[in-house]
Amino acid sequence: MTRRRQIYEGKAKILYEGPEPGTIIQYFKDDATAFNAEKKGTINGKGVINNRISEYVFTRLSHIGIPTHFIRRLNMREQLVRQVEIVPIEVIVRNVAAGSICKRLGLEEGEPLPHTLIEYCYKDDALGDPLVAEEHIACFNWASQDEMQDISSMAIRVNDFLCGMFAAINIRLVDFKLEFGRMYEGDFSRVILADEISPDGCRLWDMETNEKLDKDRFRRDLGGEEEAYQEVARRLGILGNEDNSPGEVFDLNAHRGKLRGAPPKK
Repeated sequence: MTRRRQIYEGKAKILYEGPEPGTIIQYFKDDATAFNAEKKGTINGKGVINNRISEYVFTRLSHIGIPTHFIRRLNMREQLVRQVEIVPIEVIVRNVAAGSICKRLGLEEGEPLPHTLIEYCYKDDALGDPLVAEEHIACFNWASQDEMQDISSMAIRVNDFLCGMFAAINIRLVDFKLEFGRMYEGDFSRVILADEISPDGCRLWDMETNEKLDKDRFRRDLGGEEEAYQEVARRLGILGNEDNSPGEVFDLNAHRGKLRGAPPKK
């Protein structure tokens, strides 16, 4: 058996060298962290569910023209992705006040924001991923102006789609984080969606009860983390579904009325 070369290990995933040049194998762990890894633990089966949910979401996003690093799922915990140079910016998209913005601005948790808000954090664990402005990004050349235009445009479009997708299964998308990477084609590069989209990086609340169906259950010692992740997968229709079909893509226009602050799409 050939031993794979490990490239990187993060809080929730391990990256291995892929079978072909320009590819990476992304392995999803059960490890859970919070508060910049000050709190650590394990959510049994989290890696399996996150792999399936992220596959499902990225596949559906590709159907509406969002370029992503996802190629295909390999097994229960691994997926094959395109190798990219990660842009050192974490993009946070907020629809409802929750988490750090409540502390910073004195907002009440659950308060709908006047419109969708995009925030940027500099990806540096040692610094605690500090909040930065677009002026910082330009000053330190973390991303070009064109790249930031593409990133913000894709973030709004992803939010538009995901809000509708989750609303259809009675889940409110409160906020979520995105990461982007540069994919090189000869002398040129373009930014594409990377990392993962799962309950690890999204706040997902039941629309009727406001029950938390995400990693906040771990952060706040609420318990029931495994059941919450499973419930999201169950509502999406992928729990126990072993085929690779993502199903039909939701019609964005059908859910437009449920979104706040998203610009119209042509």
